[in-house]
Amino acid sequence: MWSPDRRLFLAGLASGSLALAGCGFEPTYATGGTGDALRGKVQVLEPGSLETYLLVRNLEDRLGRTTMPVYTLSPALSVISQGEAVTQTGSITRYALRGTVTYVLREIGSDAVVSEGTVSAFNSYSARGSTVETVAARRDATQRLMVILADRVTAELYALTDLAE
Repeated sequence: MWSPDRRLFLAGLASGSLALAGCGFEPTYATGGTGDALRGKVQVLEPGSLETYLLVRNLEDRLGRTTMPVYTLSPALSVISQGEAVTQTGSITRYALRGTVTYVLREIGSDAVVSEGTVSAFNSYSARGSTVETVAARRDATQRLMVILADRVTAELYALTDLAE
């Protein structure tokens, strides 16, 4: 019967750590990392719609709310709803929400662009049921889509922004 050897496992773990250290791997949330450099320093511009409000709320959850901003983040949101599943009679039973966020992170004062990009995602919901159920399903799908888009914007900001001090 085979039995795992803890010493081999620990040796593999140690060699993996050394390999990561040698390749320049640096944790995002480490002291001086990009996550630390952006946390609580980004002012997300005010929303103009319910969908944008949900996106801004999720971005502020990830980046932290600030009273003394160093950067401004300008997200431009586009959401398109498309029918995905159509019955033989022409009734749409499932919709897809496709969202795109184009963002620009600028330094306050100099107005210099620190980072910019575009992220996309989709989500869907069922339209089978009563009107109330369909409206609730769309609302939930929109909320889920804004979470996904905020996660992608934040991940790109952390990965592509060179702010580590």
